[in-house]
Amino acid sequence: MTHASFPSWPDSAADLIAVATGRGAADTVIKGGKWVNVHTREVLDGHDIAIVAGRIACVVTDARHCTGPDTQIIEAEGRYMIPGLCDGHMHIESGMLTPAEFARAVIPHGTTSMFTDPHEIANVLGLEGVRMMHDEALMQPVNIFTQMPSCAPSAPGMETTGFEITAEDVAEAMGWPGIIGLGEMMNFPGVSTADPKMLAEMAATQRAGKTVGGHYASPDLGPAFAGYVAGGPADDHEGTCEADAIARMRQGMRSMIRLGSAWYDVETQITAITEKGLDPRNMILCTDDCHSGTLVNDGHMNRVVRQAIDCGCDPVVALQMATINTATHFGLEREIGSLTPGRRADVVLTSDLKSLPIETVIARGRIVAENGTCLVDCPHYNWPAKARQTVHMGKTLTAEDFAIPAPKGANAVRANVIGVVENQAPTKALQFELPVTEGRVQPTGEVCQIALVERHRATGSVTNAFVSGFGYEGPMAMASTVAHDSHHMIVVGTDAEHMAMAANRLGDVGGGIVIFKDGAELALVELPIAGLMSDSPAARVAAKADRMMQAMRDCGCTLNNAYMQHSLLALVVIPELRISDLGLVDVRSFDFIPVIEPLS
Repeated sequence: MTHASFPSWPDSAADLIAVATGRGAADTVIKGGKWVNVHTREVLDGHDIAIVAGRIACVVTDARHCTGPDTQIIEAEGRYMIPGLCDGHMHIESGMLTPAEFARAVIPHGTTSMFTDPHEIANVLGLEGVRMMHDEALMQPVNIFTQMPSCAPSAPGMETTGFEITAEDVAEAMGWPGIIGLGEMMNFPGVSTADPKMLAEMAATQRAGKTVGGHYASPDLGPAFAGYVAGGPADDHEGTCEADAIARMRQGMRSMIRLGSAWYDVETQITAITEKGLDPRNMILCTDDCHSGTLVNDGHMNRVVRQAIDCGCDPVVALQMATINTATHFGLEREIGSLTPGRRADVVLTSDLKSLPIETVIARGRIVAENGTCLVDCPHYNWPAKARQTVHMGKTLTAEDFAIPAPKGANAVRANVIGVVENQAPTKALQFELPVTEGRVQPTGEVCQIALVERHRATGSVTNAFVSGFGYEGPMAMASTVAHDSHHMIVVGTDAEHMAMAANRLGDVGGGIVIFKDGAELALVELPIAGLMSDSPAARVAAKADRMMQAMRDCGCTLNNAYMQHSLLALVVIPELRISDLGLVDVRSFDFIPVIEPLS
């Protein structure tokens, strides 16, 4: 059932009224459950949910008045009936999967609505790529709402992308059926300084009556933050501490707190609710970035809700943050987010509100998953060749492309180094003294080399710098064409020969992630669509991702979900240091800085 064919509430009103009043029979009745009402924060025993045309007709203590001989009965058996879970901010591409396979992976975890920002593919394929994601999203048996990407490049002048998104692109997309708003406004300096392009994109969104997504990654909560809020972004997911959450909510924004594969920001921010007692209606749970291994092995929004509960949040409040709060924020409170008349019949049956086992998932009135198994088809878009041929390096790379020359006569240098922070998106701006051998600066100890290989325009260019925190040992390299947000190719390694091997391997396979150690390939995850996604089943991609994570550990890395850290090292809108195809970027000042500090 596509978005276009799913009947609206007005189109279904006659049937809904007939069933609610007993003049017609329900298609389905969920019988004898505990109704978790997220509008009133109540749990009400002994209720039935009557469904017709994929929508809820009524929630009553006894639905026999609208039960006919052909009505399907789903026995709740005293279990809790909760709304289908909503992810308020996420990127499907981070799952390494297409929308269809992402949906197949998360449906068994109780996610029935997603608000997705496909800005990864926008950087590679532009507006056409966004349309492909949008169209496949509308084919799914659950609700995937698309936010039109706002910032490609994420920071103009700091990086070069495959395509640029314009204000005209945004205005065009606002007329597409599945567009719910504008994706995260990452160019926060542009908003704070009233950049005409950023203002035009937000204006097109607001005039269409849709929501502007936020991304304020600076710790500065002074005038720059005030200017950002005044510009129009309605939410933000980049907070990392309680003060961040409070500041956003006080200014009328929704604070989106995330638990992704590597972003653990729930525990540090939910205290604004659990300890400070702020109104929870302005806080939303989300994932942001989850790779396929997390989705298959650990869960999706059910994992985030459990985390909030484990951090002391009342279970029904946590559910509000993953259902009605999200729906209200995007103007969909009368469509999704609660188990009330007229809404889409997206229901999860669970035997415990705290541990939240996802036992039965119903979407649009039909059972789509039971006990961890997806029971419905998730249709695939026919991805064209141009979407599968996006790695253009221009030449075969050698170790020479990864050489970092030292100042003449130097035996050691002081280098600016990107410092990885475990479980957080921000990095640290560090300095290390590094040795020089035969005129070249050498990575040593905890410092590895990092390179960004241009892959959109076949320029053959390689930008080199240094990174610390991965703990790699011995000759190795890891390369990935997932390189938020420009999505060139990030290569991290201890040895230039291995870095060249890894980069060339991804050029051969058309994108993905690969790890070499001691001259041999340890793991490969092929991502042929835009160098970002696979249309293979999630379990198959997750198995390869698991081998990739093990290969990182075999190379000495002990960081939690270090792949996500690797993939964000080129994201030039999150402090403090990042690498782009144009150089080493100090995101605190949005200036390029030298890799090697001048000799004093």
